[in-house]
Amino acid sequence: MANKIFKERRLQDDAWKVVNLVDGAAPIDVCLPVGPLLVPLAVWKAKKACLIHREYEHGTPLGIWLSPEDNIEDIAADIDDFTVIAVHFPTFTDGRGYSTARLLRERHGYDGELRAFGDIGRDQIFFLNRVGFDSFVLGEGRNVEDALKAFDDFPENYQGDAVQPLPLFRRRAA
Repeated sequence: MANKIFKERRLQDDAWKVVNLVDGAAPIDVCLPVGPLLVPLAVWKAKKACLIHREYEHGTPLGIWLSPEDNIEDIAADIDDFTVIAVHFPTFTDGRGYSTARLLRERHGYDGELRAFGDIGRDQIFFLNRVGFDSFVLGEGRNVEDALKAFDDFPENYQGDAVQPLPLFRRRAA
């Protein structure tokens, strides 16, 4: 059965494989499966040449995932190599990924798919979308139908955001 994600405000199949580091394993020793991969930053650093080769020589899309502790500056020069950048939310209460998304979109100009995954629930989706996330993997046991409604929780936004930088009053006057 294919994994599912929210992308373009609808539920879709997801072909991306998330690579994880097993405790104590060296990033250089991680076996890379066939297909589109989301690799952690440590694996990117250790296997950058191999991953780029897969992307350019074999047409295999490349993605990276960042944990809350990862520094965006470590990938800033390589941002164009990634089809997807995913940000992990280990717990519902860890909001550092919001800042990561905003920095990727606004400071670094990343315009590819930006994915939130981990302990993601309905209450977060609207706000995650406002800071620049455009795809989401819900946390275990979350209600998919209910989560889809989150995009329509607020019909208008007064403040600007990563999606619509101009505030509401400036959009209407233009």
